[in-house]
Amino acid sequence: MSEANLTNISELGEFGLIDELTKDIKTKNKSTVVGIGDDAAVLNYPEGKQILVSKDLLIEGVHFDMTFMPLKHLGYKSAVVNFSDMAAMNGKPKQMIVGLGVSSKFSLEALKEIYSGMKMACEKYGVDFVGGDTTSSTHGLFISVTVIGEANEKEVVYRSGAKPNDLLCVSGDLGGAYMGLLVLEREKRAFHANPKMQPELEGHDYILQRQLKPEARVDIVDALKKAKILPTSMIDISDGLASEVLHICKASNTGCVIDEEKIPIDQSTFEMAKKFKIVPTVAAMNGGEDYELLFTIDQNDYEKIKAIDEVSIVGYITDKAEGQRLITNDNQSFDIEAQGWDALKKNK
Repeated sequence: MSEANLTNISELGEFGLIDELTKDIKTKNKSTVVGIGDDAAVLNYPEGKQILVSKDLLIEGVHFDMTFMPLKHLGYKSAVVNFSDMAAMNGKPKQMIVGLGVSSKFSLEALKEIYSGMKMACEKYGVDFVGGDTTSSTHGLFISVTVIGEANEKEVVYRSGAKPNDLLCVSGDLGGAYMGLLVLEREKRAFHANPKMQPELEGHDYILQRQLKPEARVDIVDALKKAKILPTSMIDISDGLASEVLHICKASNTGCVIDEEKIPIDQSTFEMAKKFKIVPTVAAMNGGEDYELLFTIDQNDYEKIKAIDEVSIVGYITDKAEGQRLITNDNQSFDIEAQGWDALKKNK
């Protein structure tokens, strides 16, 4: 589409823009009484349910790069990363509210593309889009997403429930999102050096999808419930396995042991890490943005967890005095240190 056919959002005004972005949104959850269209959404959760609330703020140039992030994927990802927080509490996302700060470089069509990704995520995960706000930005794009979810009152899982001898489990595989990011950044540098060069992305579909279009593991929440397993603690892996296991240990006042050879790494992730001369385990421990679940279970649930696909037992919880340790493939022991993403620290 040529720039001549794009609609400048200044032609619409705030309320005209909101109407354009939200005119086809419908609700589906019983807990949503009133969605978009009034001063506030109205929600009604049944007795016996706990309400979960999570919020993420995504800033252009900090959390995403418009050079290689398709707008629809950006909308999808901004929703899903919050849905993942619901899964990490052993719950389900139900409603979503979005705030956008947009600069004049974004057209109506561009914002519709972002919203189409959000709507796609809501449709897939059964979430109602119930409200939001838009405002102008002097620089770039800001996306603020708040997700409201629910969990059974007696089944909410916190980070603080792990105890010595619990098993440490991980869903899916790790490190792929980081490798996808490195490929995209490599191709960006190549493009800046030679704008006529075509990006070399063929054969990297899996790791690129892990970076650009992650999924929330609500399927693992369902599988655990079906198996009658209630995790003792849980967190989603947004900042790397090392960072997240340290969060659990701090909240639970425990130590842990992770076995390097048991960390799940996809073959494509492994091969790309080698090309970048990165130890695959380092990518898995510190890469982040995988949005898998890290959780602990009682040893008595060992046989049950073995029957669930895409779950790996990577270690166990220890007394605090034993520290947080990684046992390498050659049987050496190292302290686990969080080297993953931290938006408020200088990241090298």
